[in-house]
Amino acid sequence: MSDLKNPLAAREHARAMEGQRAEAMPILPPHADDLPDNVSPDDLLWEETVAPGGYASRRLLRGSRVRLIDLQGDACASIQIFNAEMPTERLNVADTVKVQWNAYLGAGQLLLSDMGRPLMSILADDAGTHDTICGASNAVSSKRNYGEGSNPGSHPNARDRLLLGAGKYGLGRRDVHPSITFFKGARIEDDGEITPQLGPFDAGRQVILRAEMNVIFVVANCPHMLDRRPWAVTPLRLTAWRGAVTPEDDPIRNATPEGKRAFLNVEDYYRR
Repeated sequence: MSDLKNPLAAREHARAMEGQRAEAMPILPPHADDLPDNVSPDDLLWEETVAPGGYASRRLLRGSRVRLIDLQGDACASIQIFNAEMPTERLNVADTVKVQWNAYLGAGQLLLSDMGRPLMSILADDAGTHDTICGASNAVSSKRNYGEGSNPGSHPNARDRLLLGAGKYGLGRRDVHPSITFFKGARIEDDGEITPQLGPFDAGRQVILRAEMNVIFVVANCPHMLDRRPWAVTPLRLTAWRGAVTPEDDPIRNATPEGKRAFLNVEDYYRR
């Protein structure tokens, strides 16, 4: 290696790295060779692999689709969603569960805001292990599990990573709200005990979300707060593409009276 103390040599070394790819990084321009058959490569918006302990965030327009893939079977995607025009409206986990009479998310269900509107909906899910109960890991849980959990440390926590992702859009610590976790589950037993579903699972499990509003989508890929194994998290792949706004005859929109009302709330919002 050349002497990197010399600025000119350092510049040449940096430029020589062009075109090389790491396991986890955004791909620019975005490229994916496994898009659904009905999706044009011209509609691809975002392609990124999030490292273990990493995070990502993106502003997505209404109708966009986001595919999350658990590449190796041990990803843990803690997500938060904000109304892009009015970030004080954000994902409300309690309402998502309460309004839909269901704490166990899957295909066909909505991710509701605190104003009764679906920010996103779940188009497809072949994982079936998600968590609306425990929330994201934090500095205390990571320190308990790994001996330390600071943001710059070797075992970062999901809550602080979500803060970094939200911060790119001018949001602060008070905006980091309770999250939903994909690919790691938690079930409530009859006696009230929480049974975590932590895997590892089969590689390649997928969830596809549809943006029902213009949103800021933030994700952290850190171990579940109840996961007491040695640091166990693997890369998470994200792909997003343009799509049509949900039509009136959409089956998810019309699946329940509560859901239909939530979509009417969205239409009323964009009518202003």
